[in-house]
Amino acid sequence: MNVATSIIALTILFSFLLGILAGKRVKMNLEMWTVGGRRFGLILVWLLMAGEIYTTFTFLGAAGWAYSKGAPAFYILIYSTLAYVLSFFLLPAVWKAGKSHRLHTQPDFFVERYGSRFLGALVALIGVASILPYLQLQLLGLGIIVKTASGGQIPSSWAMVACFVLTCIFVYTSGIRGTAWVAVLKDIMMIVAVAVVGLWVPYAYFGGIGKMFAALVQQKPGHLVFPGSTTNMDAVWVMSTALLTAMGFYMWPHTFASVFSARSSTTIKRNSIIMPFYQVPVLLVFLVGFTALLVIPGLANGDEAFLALVAKTFPAWFLGFVGAAGAVTAMVPSSMLILCAATLLSKNVYQLTLNPSASETTVIRLSRVLVVVLTGLALVFAIFFPKALVALLLLGYDGVTQFFPGVVLGLFWKRVSRSAVLAGLVTGMALVALLLLTGNDPWMGINAGFVALVGNAAVTVAVTLFFQSRERNASSA
Repeated sequence: MNVATSIIALTILFSFLLGILAGKRVKMNLEMWTVGGRRFGLILVWLLMAGEIYTTFTFLGAAGWAYSKGAPAFYILIYSTLAYVLSFFLLPAVWKAGKSHRLHTQPDFFVERYGSRFLGALVALIGVASILPYLQLQLLGLGIIVKTASGGQIPSSWAMVACFVLTCIFVYTSGIRGTAWVAVLKDIMMIVAVAVVGLWVPYAYFGGIGKMFAALVQQKPGHLVFPGSTTNMDAVWVMSTALLTAMGFYMWPHTFASVFSARSSTTIKRNSIIMPFYQVPVLLVFLVGFTALLVIPGLANGDEAFLALVAKTFPAWFLGFVGAAGAVTAMVPSSMLILCAATLLSKNVYQLTLNPSASETTVIRLSRVLVVVLTGLALVFAIFFPKALVALLLLGYDGVTQFFPGVVLGLFWKRVSRSAVLAGLVTGMALVALLLLTGNDPWMGINAGFVALVGNAAVTVAVTLFFQSRERNASSA
């Protein structure tokens, strides 16, 4: 286990140095800090977006769902594929808007399109509120991975503090460039780890993938058909959840903003074409979860399935490699989450509403201060109040998806107004809060966030048409 611990520590340190070097000899203005000077080519955009999307959930959550829930886990493959198809048509238009108006953040889009500082600030605050619990869960996942992979030699709290302090430093110095450079290392390690484990364990225990599935069907006949090992995640839930998460996939503020870092709209289109290749590692993670259910049944926490099976099957040094890959897998999205939240608060809340005369230098300086503050806040909650924000994550994905009507209609329907988008956004958020806080998720078998999104879109369209009708009546009079 000393070897495993050394591998984890050295990988984390190397990631830190890579992130620091990314900002060397670069003049760090707001354009470079937030969107990398809009210079990233296809490979770097691909790795950056994959680094943001494939987080500790790849190691813990996906395998855990396959282990504990069964068939409902396949919604992950469905919504990601739908999201990539949607991104081919949507994201190039987002990039063009960002290039034309020099946008840096998601709220910038709403301010520019709808001419409303209030709407921009509201979008920023919802974005930060959604990011913080997401950031906390990355911390918690990182702690679990490193503690397990090191055989307990590195306590989870130590791992969280060390990784996030180092992440904070390279974000402070290098901005999005640091995230992109570390994403290269992260993706290589993650793919190697998942490929080796996912392909080997079915053969090691059952002689092949097909034989593993045959054993699973024989021992757990209902696990691979809806609702799997759950009581309420049937086909209706899967379809509504897949649609919801596909539309919300690129509505996360950090993912939305990463589009602006691309060199051209063609780069974004090509990225949409090759992103589906990242579904293969997720499928391999499912194989690990299914195998673990047969080999080590009865785990109290299904999220431990991946690491538990690796610890049972592979030597300590490979467990250390997996732990190191998991640590970097947490550091990359966390760095982007911290960077994005700090920029939203400094640019779209402070400068936009509190001090419109603030200079770009002031915004960058405040962003860097907020990087430190937000990192410290996330550490405090993750270590001392690990369950305080987890419930808010349910509001997180459902919340950011409520931006979808405002983005899509804003790009492709000139008539939609800020009043309509604001009314729809408030309606959607109110419905999300009402349904989740009253325990109505799912509602009549439908994902609560999808119900809220339908209400949001309906109100947005209805208010737009109402004002159009009033304008026509006024002009005819």
